[in-house]
Amino acid sequence: VRWIQTPSTHHTDTGEMALSLLSPSPSTLCFLASTSSPSAEFTGQFPRLWTNRSRTGPALPVLTRASSEKDDDKPAFNPFGFVTDNPSSRSAIQMPESPAEDGNVGQMLYRTEDKGKEYGSYVKSGKFRWFVRETGSPESRRGTIVFLHGAPTQSYSYRVVMSQLSDAGFHCFAPDWIGFGFSDKPQAGYGFDYTEKEFHEEFEKLLEVLGVTSPFFLVVQGFLVGSYGLTWTLKNPSKILKLAILNTPLTVSSPIPGLFQQLRIPFFGEFTCQNAVMAERFIEAGSAYVLKLEKADVYRLPYLSSSGPGFALLEAAKKANYSETASQISSGFAAGSWDKPILVAWGISDKYLPQSIAEEFQKANPRSVELKLIEGAGHMPQEDWPEKVVDALRMFFRV
Repeated sequence: VRWIQTPSTHHTDTGEMALSLLSPSPSTLCFLASTSSPSAEFTGQFPRLWTNRSRTGPALPVLTRASSEKDDDKPAFNPFGFVTDNPSSRSAIQMPESPAEDGNVGQMLYRTEDKGKEYGSYVKSGKFRWFVRETGSPESRRGTIVFLHGAPTQSYSYRVVMSQLSDAGFHCFAPDWIGFGFSDKPQAGYGFDYTEKEFHEEFEKLLEVLGVTSPFFLVVQGFLVGSYGLTWTLKNPSKILKLAILNTPLTVSSPIPGLFQQLRIPFFGEFTCQNAVMAERFIEAGSAYVLKLEKADVYRLPYLSSSGPGFALLEAAKKANYSETASQISSGFAAGSWDKPILVAWGISDKYLPQSIAEEFQKANPRSVELKLIEGAGHMPQEDWPEKVVDALRMFFRV
């Protein structure tokens, strides 16, 4: 649309004007003014133009398009690029010409709402409802294994491992931590503040409800709540028979992924935590593989269906003291402090935690810690290569 200043037939001192609309040119929008000596200040591809006041009244800007061959080669700006640049999410997030047919949020929820709950049920413990996966039975001859996931994922990652280990004679539990997966996500300040202490307390209550009273085998993986599984272990060594650790921060030199640093930035953290594909992107960034769409659907579902999981992760990340937690783990499992068997099964293709972290941890207590490197697996070996994880755990948990 071009705005043209023309003198009115009934001229006044205030400079009355008539506007005429002309068709736009087919290139980049810019502002032009109808004066003989315009002064223009350019910022990017949109110039700001200023004009002298004419006798007929104040000058009005003219909206037109200027030609630029260089711009024609650039891809169109996509305001949702931060969402759709993930290979496993493109077909699900980008909308077709008729959004009502498929691809919109409602259709995505409808397609995935019943996915990802294999072996699971809801268990009321204290004030909260946990989603817990269970395979095998209490009469299983080889004992009980409890699997704890890390942030920002869920117990779904253990589905294959726990299924195969139950076939080998184990009774398996894998809960979604409070605030994660399909478990309750209370608002911070209303009975749960997402502190390490509260996670420990609620986990102990859950074990009682599940009837896990005898010493058991524990498997831990991942950041944040995964680390809390290890600090709980240090406070309750009598409840553990053997401990298996998959890729988890184990030393003070363990790097913190950018996601958890971003979550602690005011305002930016609130934006980051509401990215519906955050979990699947985090998994893929730590692995050599791209998730299949049906798996990505499950990791995405909690963050897509509600703002609760994102804000729960945000609160947990803000309350965490990463350096202090890493220091507790490093010193607590060192020689002279811990003497029970530990297996470190490490995916060597982890993009977040290098193999040197596992080697440093093993050297601090070589008598108790056994290191098993898993080729082809990244940050989540139980998702990348569950068969190798099963083989390692079966050998380690032999009684």
